[in-house]
Amino acid sequence: MGDSKYVLEMIDICKSFPGVQALDKAQLKVEPGTVHALMGENGAGKSTLMKCLFGVYIEDSGEIFVDGQKVKFLNPKQAMDSGVAMVHQELNQVLQRDVMDNIWLGRYPGKGGVVSEKAMYEETKKVFDELEIDVNPRVKMAKLSVSQRQMVEIAKAVSYKAKILVLDEPTSSLTEEEVNHLFKIINKLRKQGCAIIYISHKMEEILRISDHVTVMRDGKWIDTKPASELTTGKIIKLMVGRDLVNRFPPKTNEPGEVILEVKNLTGMYQPSVIDASFELRKGEILGVAGLVGSRRTELLETIFGIAHKSQGEIILHDKKVNNKNSRAAIKNGFALLTEERRATGVFLKANIKENATIANIDGYCKMGVLDNKKIEEDTDWVIKSMNVKTPSKKTLIASLSGGNQQKVIIGRWLLTKPEILLLDEPTRGIDVGAKYEIYQLIIELAKKGKGVIMVSSEMPELLGICDRILVMSNGRVAGIEDTKDLDQEIIMALAAKYI
Repeated sequence: MGDSKYVLEMIDICKSFPGVQALDKAQLKVEPGTVHALMGENGAGKSTLMKCLFGVYIEDSGEIFVDGQKVKFLNPKQAMDSGVAMVHQELNQVLQRDVMDNIWLGRYPGKGGVVSEKAMYEETKKVFDELEIDVNPRVKMAKLSVSQRQMVEIAKAVSYKAKILVLDEPTSSLTEEEVNHLFKIINKLRKQGCAIIYISHKMEEILRISDHVTVMRDGKWIDTKPASELTTGKIIKLMVGRDLVNRFPPKTNEPGEVILEVKNLTGMYQPSVIDASFELRKGEILGVAGLVGSRRTELLETIFGIAHKSQGEIILHDKKVNNKNSRAAIKNGFALLTEERRATGVFLKANIKENATIANIDGYCKMGVLDNKKIEEDTDWVIKSMNVKTPSKKTLIASLSGGNQQKVIIGRWLLTKPEILLLDEPTRGIDVGAKYEIYQLIIELAKKGKGVIMVSSEMPELLGICDRILVMSNGRVAGIEDTKDLDQEIIMALAAKYI
């Protein structure tokens, strides 16, 4: 029997994969009606521990108690039927079905095998009203923004009458306003006695919302403390085992002459960018700020040619370039690191070697024969120069932490020898230690003369590593300023300019 004080106890949980001891006697004890933050660098074992709870993985050893009763969930359905729900960082939803279908999939309300659409709609509406979620239950999932899809996923967990709700990086794509709404929902669930396990890398959020904080490192439990006793500095020290005094590396790049001009760029299919114009210098890191819906991603996609333009010019080294698709863009010296890493960045069923070299495949083909020696050399270069932590280059990329996956993708694009790097949320869902390494990589690339355009929702990040910041509002460029002349309030004021 477990301790009845806790709604969840995970004791001495061990789990290993080929070449990796992911969990080593990990612990977690959560009280009902509290928000318990689970923190640690990428690869610390947080998601693996939660997947053991949720029945995605079966632990090698250790015990799990829910409400004092020992449990061993063999699949997520068993976990959800027992009141344990999880909202994953990478949302797994059926985008071609409507919202209520996604919520009731596998347990449709009705009698004698006949589904009651009316009951389904009413039940969905009831949950949405309770959580103040403004989404039509009959709309197709594909039509929703990432933040709305996330709210739907939380509503689904609530519809299961969850007593334990795991939120994995829930705010990585949310605006300030949406974060406040999420916290309102969390507080409501907390008052109803639900225990929330909250995984995030955003220190300020953790300290604002949590009752307790558990820190993991290298698959082990390090400490559990009341949030009131912690500061950002103390959490970082527990996470990385060292003081991380400066969150950002020193800026050593020196921007030179203008290498890229974007003139009056407008997307073909609205909503998209409207009449965007700016310049980028050699060795410059240009940040792109704005609220969700400001079309920051669309700006990068239109430059890269995966979103079509109706007008405008892209001029590289005084020559007009026509990025009519991604292949042409790569040939013209552009590289795009996408925001949705798992959906559009990595090939999850492929290994590191395949993921690292895929964008440069034309460069390895000589008279129809692949140069395997060159592929091996380039993969070794990516692992070494990007400092990728992996057992081998044959390891499936899906088993790497988010930070290491991101480093492989950056390495992949560098093999195409780009001049302009377009980075969309390059540190999304990545821990503080790995973030620092990604910042170092970006500054190093700028130092070598690359032009970098970087979209980020984290203002401290933009202010910390960019030379100038372009602020977008409702598809338009609201202003471009030197970072030293900006603070968060000025950026927010510009972001609201055309709304």
